[in-house]
Amino acid sequence: MSIWWSLHLRREAASVPLARRLLIGTMETAGVDPDISFDLSVALSEACANAVEHGGDGGSGGPGEAYRVTAYLDGERCRIEVADTGPGFPAPAPGGPQGLARPVSPEAESGRGLCLIRELADHVHIGSAPGRAGAVVSFDKVLKWRENAPLVAV
Repeated sequence: MSIWWSLHLRREAASVPLARRLLIGTMETAGVDPDISFDLSVALSEACANAVEHGGDGGSGGPGEAYRVTAYLDGERCRIEVADTGPGFPAPAPGGPQGLARPVSPEAESGRGLCLIRELADHVHIGSAPGRAGAVVSFDKVLKWRENAPLVAV
């Protein structure tokens, strides 16, 4: 069985826990192992927080004031994508790491979100939206299921 959903959210701090609760509720209902659910919900929160902070065009209330979250759960994997309409990420240097991989000072209060996503997910893609302005952060993780999970693929 597969489950997917997509949200179009305003770039407001209150949207982050909304997306996180929907993901956790979906995975709990499906029977996903709580440790996997937690890892993915933290990664989703980081991606959403980045979209809220950096993902707009500076206008007020226009299309640049929203971002999209899409989640896919299938029998083996969960894939999550967060896309915004902001300036996107700079192109990586030839031979350099993908996405923003700059060092963060131990005293810094922010700047670790993409690193956390990389640690919590199995595969991560960070880049700009093809053919338009904006950033796309997508990641996936192999699912583990609770015993007697209701939606496990056979």
